[in-house]
Amino acid sequence: MGLRIFQADAFTDEAFAGNPAAVCILTEPRDETWMQNLAREMNLSETAFLRRREDGFGLRWFTPTVEVALCGHATLASAHILWQTGMLAPKEQARFHTLSGLLTAERKGDWIELNFPVTPEMPATAPPRLMEALGVAPKYVGKSKFDYLVEVDKEETVRNLKPDFGVLRAMQVRGVMITSQAVSPGYDFVSRFFAPGSGIDEDPVTGSAHCCLGPFWSARLGKNELVAYQASRRGGIVRVRVGGDRVYLSGQAVTVFRGEIAEYL
Repeated sequence: MGLRIFQADAFTDEAFAGNPAAVCILTEPRDETWMQNLAREMNLSETAFLRRREDGFGLRWFTPTVEVALCGHATLASAHILWQTGMLAPKEQARFHTLSGLLTAERKGDWIELNFPVTPEMPATAPPRLMEALGVAPKYVGKSKFDYLVEVDKEETVRNLKPDFGVLRAMQVRGVMITSQAVSPGYDFVSRFFAPGSGIDEDPVTGSAHCCLGPFWSARLGKNELVAYQASRRGGIVRVRVGGDRVYLSGQAVTVFRGEIAEYL
């Protein structure tokens, strides 16, 4: 019997929306080349690899081209699959050992809440050609340890942005967040996320970006609980709660398919 693999759409309550992630359940260690090849084969923004250990699960994330240090939607998808398959009991906490330390997930009704580290941004000078690539005039530019953050004037600007991916691909950074305060009812802020240098022109819904966006908008809006909408073509909702050096990201997930990898691979 081959390895079990799943695909789930994260940060959505309906199929074919949110951000799709593959989740592969490993029964023994696999080398990085094999995992990267499988992630390239899946050709999704992230493929997650889970392997049970004494205190939870080891978890690694790969885009089609690189391994990443933090990923929200594939962690959400992984927790969802663990509960759905019975690998974890419904009320059991999911514990993930990752390149970003211990991350946890808990079921909160129909939602899954992730406990992630804050990735604060600091004011920064925009690198050459960034604004040219985005085609916007920024209100503010910041940078976290992973990404640039660009605040713009209004939600319409975020939604209508058509970046030059060729220019962005040449930049030495994981990704670029563009964001504004929301005018759409029910949301506090909107964003989009571009990461062509990591093999993803536009990521549909980026949980890890909200580890930066959450504290950023919490400080500006004076509230610790926010609702965010990532305005990609697929779109997705992220509930954000900021608490000290942690960010609690809540979302939903839907399983799209279940399968297995040929046992000779």
